[in-house]
Amino acid sequence: MGYRTLLRDHRGLLGIAFLAMFSSSLGQSFFIGLFQAPISERLGLTAGQFGTAYATVTLVAGFAMLRLGPAIDWVPPRRFALLVLGALTLGVLLLTLSPWWGLGLIGLGVVRLCGQGMLTHLGNTLAGREFSNLRGRALGLVSMGIMLGETVLPPLMAALLVWLGWRELWWLFGLVLLTLWSFAMWRGPWPSAPGKRPGRGQHHDGPRPFRERRFWQLLPLLMTLPITMTGLFIYQARLTTDLGSSLAVYALALTGMGLAKLPGALMGGRWVDRLGPVRLARLYLLPYAVALGVALTLGGDLGVWMLMVGGGLAMGAQESIATSLLVRIWGAEHLGTVRATLSAAMVFSTGLAPAVIGVVLDLGSSFQGILAGMLAFLVVGWWLAQGVLASTPCR
Repeated sequence: MGYRTLLRDHRGLLGIAFLAMFSSSLGQSFFIGLFQAPISERLGLTAGQFGTAYATVTLVAGFAMLRLGPAIDWVPPRRFALLVLGALTLGVLLLTLSPWWGLGLIGLGVVRLCGQGMLTHLGNTLAGREFSNLRGRALGLVSMGIMLGETVLPPLMAALLVWLGWRELWWLFGLVLLTLWSFAMWRGPWPSAPGKRPGRGQHHDGPRPFRERRFWQLLPLLMTLPITMTGLFIYQARLTTDLGSSLAVYALALTGMGLAKLPGALMGGRWVDRLGPVRLARLYLLPYAVALGVALTLGGDLGVWMLMVGGGLAMGAQESIATSLLVRIWGAEHLGTVRATLSAAMVFSTGLAPAVIGVVLDLGSSFQGILAGMLAFLVVGWWLAQGVLASTPCR
């Protein structure tokens, strides 16, 4: 009944947040990765140079999130969306039309910032801030926008590339998104901003998470999935070789991960509303911990499938749990500030994680050793968060 009530009474606001999450696909790694070769060719970069440039612009986007993300606490969401969409359009034009590689990379950075960064931030903040009784379910529904992009866009883009060039595909997808957003701007039930803009020379009157010990205690727990799953994605060839599996099995398991995200999101959202985010924060990584243990001890095709499905279940539930937990600790009126800080921290860490894992592999470690380190990181992150969770009201 909770999901039915949400869709009946709040479909306008949910539609805006869902559209923001789906539109973020334009700046997500899975979408940009589909066009890595033609983008590299246009910018005159080798695959290695593109990877370095991509990591650099992503880290810069993370710093920009720290500066710009909190504005959603005082800028009206409709105006915030207009500014982000305008910047995203400019980024796409720079990336696809600029004759100079430098401007092209700036365009790529703007697409990353506004796509994966700001639009995801907008969708999650709206769902987390504007709903109280059914916040978990709302976040679960909204997060399916990214799942839709991950499921539908890769095969669709691959099919359309038969008739269109990569630049024309980007323009077409951007035009479709702008058409949908025009309708949302005109008819959408846009809420107001909860706070006021700080005066000139004044700091925003709100939390400063990087200066709070409890934020640092929670951070490893909330970053476990993004960091470790990034390593599994980047080093999939070494993972399957060391576990005695194959890339074909990995590809099928990746589809299983996408399917597992759906029940993870829907059940996770429902349980957040019934049990509270504090209780679930202690439990939601359990499927992934079991998966790491199975992959570490048994390996093989079963290990690869367990990693993808267990990770998918936990990833589907994480956004509902994490955003609801931030609201419970810092309040809905400051969600933009805290979420922007968390997003920036995740960008930094996921940008550095592949480099760290690569160094460990170059030093001679097997991927079983990497998996053991991931499991240890999960356990330490869970242990560090217990003090904050114990002092946070469950309801």
